[in-house]
Amino acid sequence: MSLVAEAFVSQIAAAEPWPENATLYQQLKGEQILLSDNAASLAVQAFLQMCNLPIKVVCRANAEYMSPSGKVPFIHVGNQVVSELGPIVQFVKAKGHSLSDGLGEVQKAEMKAYMELVNNMLLTAELYLQWCDEATVGEITHARYGSPYPWPLNHILAYQKQWEVKRKMKAIGWGKKTLDQVLEDVDQCCQALSQRLGTQPYFFNKQPTELDALVFGHLYTILTTQLTNDELSEKSFTEVYTCGINSVFSKASNLCYILPRFPC
Repeated sequence: MSLVAEAFVSQIAAAEPWPENATLYQQLKGEQILLSDNAASLAVQAFLQMCNLPIKVVCRANAEYMSPSGKVPFIHVGNQVVSELGPIVQFVKAKGHSLSDGLGEVQKAEMKAYMELVNNMLLTAELYLQWCDEATVGEITHARYGSPYPWPLNHILAYQKQWEVKRKMKAIGWGKKTLDQVLEDVDQCCQALSQRLGTQPYFFNKQPTELDALVFGHLYTILTTQLTNDELSEKSFTEVYTCGINSVFSKASNLCYILPRFPC
């Protein structure tokens, strides 16, 4: 199919109403999914909930390999498969649902900048902790990542993923960072978010945006995930409850009771 034909098909699909059987795919929640992927999945679920769009969560051991981008979560809506929060936000917008339409151009640019900050700092810190902190790798990451697969495939896949992440860390200048330096980056990110939030219930105006969903997904996951090294959650916890993010976190954490519990 040509690019023009693909664009036409995507446009037609986007114009269709949101179906009741829309599905979100992620890894097995109890024994496999890692910190960063759980945060990303929760951010997408929170975003869709904020848009009042129904979604069924399905957990699959091979969700990462089912995804068109190799990243989770991804959604299956009609005959469309879309992965990651950014593209999902755009896909949902094409269907007439947006959390940021009320923002001005300057506010939209600022919102995107803060989303980049979260992805560049919090997400990268989560990946660093999972795959570069030897204690976490040895006690948690390898066992969870390879848990659905038999020996020796479980070890091969885990080491392959670790090599990919370490190569990425080296490419972005994080390869030689210490854990203390990573935690300092987390501190700075939380402080910037706290300053932007101030005393408001949400980052922009009186309604949540995709930024609120993204921050909720990462902070909630960091604060509620048991790690071998609790410094990440302690650092974030300090900033959250002393610098003002507690406002948006307390608001967004109500979503925990709104989002259905899906057995995986």
